[in-house]
Amino acid sequence: MELKKNCAFSLLAPTSMGIRLTPVDNQPVHCSTNFFMQATSAESNVVSISSYLGLPVKILTAFVKGSPIARFIKDNLASRHIVVEAKEVPQGGPWGYRHQINIGDTGYGARGPKVWNDRAGEVGRTLKAEDFNLDRIFGKEGVQIIHLSGLIGALSPETGNFCLHLARTAKKYGTRISFDLNYRASFWKNREKELHKIFSEIAGVADILVGNEEDFQLCLDIQGPEPGGKDIKAQIDGFKGMIERAKKSFPNVEVFATTLREVISANQHLWGAIMSVGAQWYVVEPREIFVLDRIGGGDGFVGGVLYAILKNMPAEKWIQFGWACGALAVTMLTDYCQPADEEEIWNIWEGNARVKR
Repeated sequence: MELKKNCAFSLLAPTSMGIRLTPVDNQPVHCSTNFFMQATSAESNVVSISSYLGLPVKILTAFVKGSPIARFIKDNLASRHIVVEAKEVPQGGPWGYRHQINIGDTGYGARGPKVWNDRAGEVGRTLKAEDFNLDRIFGKEGVQIIHLSGLIGALSPETGNFCLHLARTAKKYGTRISFDLNYRASFWKNREKELHKIFSEIAGVADILVGNEEDFQLCLDIQGPEPGGKDIKAQIDGFKGMIERAKKSFPNVEVFATTLREVISANQHLWGAIMSVGAQWYVVEPREIFVLDRIGGGDGFVGGVLYAILKNMPAEKWIQFGWACGALAVTMLTDYCQPADEEEIWNIWEGNARVKR
């Protein structure tokens, strides 16, 4: 994939930052008194892989002015080597704006994880194109890939239009566009027509399109795969058929990708992936992985794929690097991947978990 040269940033993403509260020791939320707090968002999860591995990345976001939670998030992003451009929004009193709160346990064994989103008054819902000088960002600074997520796109009418402006401006300046559909029923309720139009336009100019069967079907009206049961080949063939249908509707897209996951228990999954690059197919049949916390695995996959593209790796390695980054993300307490180096990722792909001294 040809990327724009001489750019200040390899990867950029709009996002609404918040915090996640996770009970310690794999306990459920309702009976826990001790929680681990982290700064979080799906889009910052994606760009973190590139930032930890040394590429220049940037996010566009909003902060509550003077908030100690905003300070916590800013310090965390700085520790991840992520450049931040943000508007500061006055809180407006105790009932005004705040950062989203994601409350979720990890599950354990036969007990699946549960997540509760508390997003009332979320400051990121106010994001709009006028908050940023997009011609400077894309024209003067330069961006190789912008990553857009359906989560930020569906957050509010303002953020949906923001993502549209970003996609149009990126296209104008030759920036490649990555779009992870990330359908959420609660975000789409009573907004189906509005969001379908926005998502279809972004997908129409995207170069990289990621999603599962629900995402393609409910966001873009692309028929999903027929149920394959436990037959892995039937599942893979079904997903390939879905992607072939998507290619006809969105011929601009060069890369289609989806992950495959079968949950054996909260701590044991079968993890695979399918990718189409032009006419070439790449498949990772589901392999067993062990899971500390499943949240962020899909973002790790996307972030790994984007890093591999940015590093100009051969196309067959994009899916391998993405698969391994997803497998790494689910072993971490944070829901974002923090790779030490590329060697760590390739060791995961090769199944080499021997001690490194």
